[in-house]
Amino acid sequence: MTYAETLDYLYARLPMFTRIGAAAIKKDLTNTLLLCKKAGNPQQLFKSIHIAGTNGKGSVSHMLASVLQEAGYKTGLYTSPHLQDFRERIRINGAMIPEAEVIRFTEDYKTYFEAIEPSFFEVTVALAFRYFAEQRVDVAVIETGLGGRLDSTNVITPELSIITNIGYDHMQLLGDTLPQIAHEKAGIIKEKIPVVIGESHPETVAVFTEKAREKNTPIIFADQLFRPQTIQSSPVELNVEYATEDGTSFFSTDLPGRYQAKNMATVLAAASILQKQFTALNNEHLRKGLLHVKENTGLMGRWEVLRETPLFVLDVGHNEDGMRQILEQLEHQQYEKLHIVIGMVKDKDVEKVLSLLPQNAAYYFTNASIPRALPAEELKEKAAKYGLQGSIFPVVDEAVQTALAAATADDMVLVCGSVFVVGEVDRELYKRAN
Repeated sequence: MTYAETLDYLYARLPMFTRIGAAAIKKDLTNTLLLCKKAGNPQQLFKSIHIAGTNGKGSVSHMLASVLQEAGYKTGLYTSPHLQDFRERIRINGAMIPEAEVIRFTEDYKTYFEAIEPSFFEVTVALAFRYFAEQRVDVAVIETGLGGRLDSTNVITPELSIITNIGYDHMQLLGDTLPQIAHEKAGIIKEKIPVVIGESHPETVAVFTEKAREKNTPIIFADQLFRPQTIQSSPVELNVEYATEDGTSFFSTDLPGRYQAKNMATVLAAASILQKQFTALNNEHLRKGLLHVKENTGLMGRWEVLRETPLFVLDVGHNEDGMRQILEQLEHQQYEKLHIVIGMVKDKDVEKVLSLLPQNAAYYFTNASIPRALPAEELKEKAAKYGLQGSIFPVVDEAVQTALAAATADDMVLVCGSVFVVGEVDRELYKRAN
């Protein structure tokens, strides 16, 4: 099989949540455990850090991987979904898994796939774990897909568990209340394994503290240890002054979204625990790792600035909390007129997100080329109820090009609403034209 044939097989043969939604979810860990057993239980052969949360888990995963790389550790990184290349999901020291490894794994277990019928995500997890074990990584940072308790990644026993925050997303799978969603995320908390919680929300604190008590594990809340005092952002960097028990500390990251201040605090809290075991890790590595996240790990789509004139930004924010973070960032931006290219998927709380958006922006309604995408026509109809006006574009880049053509030098173009819409933006095209 060629690499293209391998991907076609995986996409066509295996149920894939990012394409078809909840029908692809297997509500137990059986298939993952079977696949891992078939591969020699690779998840037991490397140290790991497990990260869950509604928003921020991707940023925290990449930040932490970058920090560990700077400390000299051979660091695996498993995240999802990918934006442009399937291999983005599985990296070692920032380098994507080779195409040959994806082919080899698929050919080795193709017959077994057809016997047990795993999901796309279950196969991807097993592939990542085998690759990390064979490459003898020192540590792997593992991001959950969604939830935690029944997530396919939850077959590892990590050195540290991290839950970034809890918000309303995937309610059809995780529950309708914040405590219910927190209960599912808390499923990654293991016996006597420390856990860091990014945000101490009044509705979820009790869920986490009770689970930690059950599991006899130490728990810390990052926002109680590192409290942002001043936040300054530019198109390329974020600088934060934190109040700590010892006074104040300054940290910077190349992820310029102001919401990264919370994520950075979570990483700082995690590092304070990890330094006891990963003894080579020091504060200099912490600072360098946070400042070179994109370079070290290839992270994209988090307040990603492609141009400064006009300001052209991509952000994968796609649920209520994510959109609130984007709107907070917009309050600190200077622009004449705002142009928003937006597309969403059917199983999100679309109306809640639309109700938050500004009426004085120009809208370019589009959809990604996946079955889960909400058709641009339907998105426009829903948006009209909230006073949002604009045109329909069946292709993402057509919407982007129209928005950029309409924008003056002092305007701003924002692409948001769906990971998949952001993934379909041709970055190289816009960078070359810059």
